[in-house]
Amino acid sequence: MVAFAMPAGVTRAQVEGIAALAHLDLDPSEVELFTRQLSDVLAYVDELQQIDTNGVPPTADVASGGALDRPDEVRPCLDPADALANAPDPALDTALGAFFKVPRVIG
Repeated sequence: MVAFAMPAGVTRAQVEGIAALAHLDLDPSEVELFTRQLSDVLAYVDELQQIDTNGVPPTADVASGGALDRPDEVRPCLDPADALANAPDPALDTALGAFFKVPRVIG
């Protein structure tokens, strides 16, 4: 069992401090909601800490058996016209190939 105690709860001041660090502008109802939710999470974690896990080996992977990945296999690719069928502004250029036109983002 882990040898530390979880805090009893979270205060409004702590939630406001965390929000300030994260540059979040929370209104009073959100502060109240998050205070309650974080306190509930910590109470549940504290409840989990009470479970006796002596004799339970550490687990690194919950999947038993062999590899879960499928083997790679060559398959035909999607036709460019089909891939661009629902695009708002598709471009099929014989020199450049098929691509999506998007608005310019950088300068």
